[in-house]
Amino acid sequence: MKRYDLRHLKDDFYDRMGELIDQGLKVGEVGIFLFEVGDFSHIQRSADFVRATGHDLMNSLKFNEVDWTIVVKKVDEATQKARAEKIEAARIAVEKEAEEAAKKAEEEAKAKEAAEKAAAEAKAKEEAEKKVAEEAAHAAAKAEAEQEAKKETPKKPAPKKTTAAKKKAK
Repeated sequence: MKRYDLRHLKDDFYDRMGELIDQGLKVGEVGIFLFEVGDFSHIQRSADFVRATGHDLMNSLKFNEVDWTIVVKKVDEATQKARAEKIEAARIAVEKEAEEAAKKAEEEAKAKEAAEKAAAEAKAKEEAEKKVAEEAAHAAAKAEAEQEAKKETPKKPAPKKTTAAKKKAK
């Protein structure tokens, strides 16, 4: 077990930590790395870094108010390669799933757009038919009203000729 103090490197300790794991530790040996926490992003980033290199992250804990400690076990080359291949296979699978999901979403969007277009066309057709029916009903009502008006207005008889008019006519 070896202990490494990386606090003096502040935010740039990842390269040095990788170098120490590769060169300073033997296979199966455990290394304890001490670094400054800063904005806490280094905690997750250091864990991701160790996993990406294929070694075992055995522990990650707060050392004091400003420092953090991670415990790493170095693994052999074959294990590192196997883990790297697993990670790559998982990444490829996730990318394929993302592509398939994107294609599916695109197809659903096209289908939805086509359905909305068909619904809009059907609504426009319905409105046009309704307008034609309303115009026909209005025309029929107008014709009926005109016929009733003709029936209700009696023909006025010709005005009777008055005596004065009779005299003039003679």
